[in-house]
Amino acid sequence: MTFSLKPQRLKRYRDIALLFLKHGRGNIVQASNLDQVLLEESVKGDTLSQGKPEQLTHDLEALGPTFIKLGQILSTRADLITQPYIDALSRLQDKVEPFSFEEAKDIISRELGVRLSKAFKEFSPKPIAAASLGQVHFARLRDGRPVAVKVQRPRIRQIILDDFDALDEIIGSIDQYTEIGRQYQFKDILDNFRRTLFRELDYRQEAENQITLARNLAGYPNIVVPTPIGDYTTSRVLTMDFIRGTKATALPPMTRLRHNTLMLAETLFKAYLDQVLMDGFFHADPHPGNVLVTEDGRIALLDFGMVATLDPRVQDNLLKLILAIADGRGHDAAQVCAILGQRLEHYDEAHFVRGVADTIGHYQSSNTEQCQEGRVMMELTRLAAEHGIRPAPELAILGKTLFNLDLLTRKLEPGFDPAPVLRQHGEVLMRKRMVKSLSPSSLMVSLIDSHKLSQQLPDRINMLLESLVRKEFELRVNAFDEQALLSSMQKIANRIALALVLAALIVGAAMMMEVESTLTLWGYPAVGIIMFMMAAGLGFGLVFTIMLKDKPFRRRRKRS
Repeated sequence: MTFSLKPQRLKRYRDIALLFLKHGRGNIVQASNLDQVLLEESVKGDTLSQGKPEQLTHDLEALGPTFIKLGQILSTRADLITQPYIDALSRLQDKVEPFSFEEAKDIISRELGVRLSKAFKEFSPKPIAAASLGQVHFARLRDGRPVAVKVQRPRIRQIILDDFDALDEIIGSIDQYTEIGRQYQFKDILDNFRRTLFRELDYRQEAENQITLARNLAGYPNIVVPTPIGDYTTSRVLTMDFIRGTKATALPPMTRLRHNTLMLAETLFKAYLDQVLMDGFFHADPHPGNVLVTEDGRIALLDFGMVATLDPRVQDNLLKLILAIADGRGHDAAQVCAILGQRLEHYDEAHFVRGVADTIGHYQSSNTEQCQEGRVMMELTRLAAEHGIRPAPELAILGKTLFNLDLLTRKLEPGFDPAPVLRQHGEVLMRKRMVKSLSPSSLMVSLIDSHKLSQQLPDRINMLLESLVRKEFELRVNAFDEQALLSSMQKIANRIALALVLAALIVGAAMMMEVESTLTLWGYPAVGIIMFMMAAGLGFGLVFTIMLKDKPFRRRRKRS
């Protein structure tokens, strides 16, 4: 049984069905019941032939803002599409015709609660940039301060909501009735995409992102993040400092001679490593239009709608992965990828490790122009999906971010090699993370965990001993010598029991020390002293037994 088609969305269903059909996904059209909405004339001609990657880019642009953003997200998923499609979607242009100045003026006036002439001394009617979600105008505040004003497109929220309603129904059927849907669970991908896009539609959230990134990058004076103007910012209008500069990918020769582009490339690369591996909050869209070189020779980052956050444990594993790639340790990189992802039933460890080692080996033997860490990480994502691992979304986003960063740094400085920077700065970050783990808050968490363990340990030991006494204890192992295993288990049980007796003697002796007695030894109650001496004797005996009998056992294992 498939979803019920809603009449008011028939045109959108038909557009999506033709997109699947045109690009060789007729099975999805049938499984999701979309063939009902296709007109007979719609499936004639070349619509039945598989489209080319460039054609997919054009088709997504024609479908509007939701699908443009979806294409940008897909360009990070090497586990879902092949490299030619990734390259084509990476060039997806988020540029559309601007909407009218009258509409922009009306939105700004309603959002700010004042007339445009009251809020700004000067406001340029012609936008300096236009994208699928909004457009940017140059303006000056009443005090003459130059600003950039980002205005959201009219009715864009409703358009996106309608598109998601249609996609929800289609994706649900794909997940339920197709093998590829059951494997990749597209509903989860769509939900993540929805959250990302609606955060991007809230310009107040983007302003918060700017403030956070500016604070995190304060240690890099050569990197500029525009400051948002709080009183002039709402969910649909974002006002920020205007920064003059040239796209990092389009620097004229004279500008290159005037600025130290190698230093700028290294600074940009280190700053992104810090964002990812130390701050856990990074600018996830460093494409050419969002990175400028200012007139005074600094890097300016723009457009902070798309950011990503990372859990500290994910950060630790990503740092291990990046260093493993830089050092050419394929086996270690494969292990980290498996930890980061979700292993499925058909996980093939041997072939996955071999594939990762081959990929990183090829990367290590390549020349500088081909060394692209981002592309390697995207390739590892693809290999993980092929061999039974559902890749972590963080790995896909980071791969795409580093891929764009590779392109940018090489445009800034064609001879830039990120591998030495990765190794050198990665080691610095490793030390910083170790120091960070020794902070008072981290130590307090460890202390709380230890306290919790000490509280639970007696009960758990008690449960273990009770199960042993009742002969309910069951241990499943693959062992070559069952007798040796049972003997070892008996030794463990005996030592646990002896340790409990020792603990009881010590606690009892401490209590007896508080009891007044006429019978004393060395000025202390004799019973308490005797119990302490018994505990000491048993303790030394236990240590002696362990040292005498356990070491030969280890030697026997080594000889065998």
